[in-house]
Amino acid sequence: MAYVVSATWVAEPGQESVVLDAIEKLTPISRAEPGNRFYQAYQDPAEPSTFHLFEIYDDEDAYKAHRASEHFEKYGFGQAIPVLAKRERAFYETIG
Repeated sequence: MAYVVSATWVAEPGQESVVLDAIEKLTPISRAEPGNRFYQAYQDPAEPSTFHLFEIYDDEDAYKAHRASEHFEKYGFGQAIPVLAKRERAFYETIG
């Protein structure tokens, strides 16, 4: 079974470009992680301050490694998360 993460990040007004830049930097590095199966971010055209991230990892430990990575520390915790008005995450396991 794979470990699935669905996240929503909502940027503070005027901070959309900061969040977008962080996501653009995170995406290729995150996709190259050993336990990553899929990593895709989306921006809502109707609400450009809202970003959705859909991630699939081999298991929960691979996700924990992602969160502990140098690149997530720098671009996630260091750049994007400080300028978010809202951050939500949901976690799932695949079936079958």
